[in-house]
Amino acid sequence: MLKKLYLLGLGLILPLIPLSVFAWGVTGHRIVAEIAYRHLTPKALKAVQAILGKESMAMVSTWPDYIKSDTTHRFDSRYSWHFVDFPAHVDKAGMEATLKTIKKENLYDETEALISELKSRKGTKEEQWLAMTYLIHMIGDMHQPLHVGRDEDQGGNKIPVMWFGNQSNLHRVWDEQLIDFQQLSYTEYTAALDTADAAQIKVMQSGSVKDWLFESNQLADKVYDKTAANEKLSYKYNYLFVKDLNSQLLKGGLRLAAILNEIYK
Repeated sequence: MLKKLYLLGLGLILPLIPLSVFAWGVTGHRIVAEIAYRHLTPKALKAVQAILGKESMAMVSTWPDYIKSDTTHRFDSRYSWHFVDFPAHVDKAGMEATLKTIKKENLYDETEALISELKSRKGTKEEQWLAMTYLIHMIGDMHQPLHVGRDEDQGGNKIPVMWFGNQSNLHRVWDEQLIDFQQLSYTEYTAALDTADAAQIKVMQSGSVKDWLFESNQLADKVYDKTAANEKLSYKYNYLFVKDLNSQLLKGGLRLAAILNEIYK
């Protein structure tokens, strides 16, 4: 039943959704998921496949965005799961204090809840599928810096910019346009990024979810500081941020793998 829902969603919902609603865009989420897939232990891979069936991690990674257009509104309450906002240039202690004051469901709290849910091995097959799918997606969101940005501009959505002469906004540039500028499929992009050695992977996988949030928020501050409203962005902007972009995609994938390997060890 759930598989039919997913396939129906792909067929009917995808053509109707503007690309600006996607975190990391379709390609970015699939890169994160594909990198994670490549780094699963045999035991974790078996557990993930038991939940997802014949669906790949890459293909289900975008489902939580597609479902935002579901006319039954079944998942409307999960909209706030995709982001968490912080004040400008907050330090680690300030970030942790802010997390304690946020009353609505958010990216941090719900990520931790999904990890706990999957560890428990409880729930129906559909509930496990939803938890897995959302976790795959939300670890991707966590590494898109403007999903850990600022409330007053809706993570850059209210900051207009020009991208190669076309009207855009800062959030959309980071969601999709920087990635699309590289002109690679998600499998080509994954192959280009996934070259770290064991020591480098260990460093990138270290830390907690809270540490990763803070790291993304620090990058968000850099993005805000170096991008002015109505700025004309093109080749120079890509040069300035492509290393950060690639680093976030790689870290997202490796950290997702680390979480799943820990859950199913």
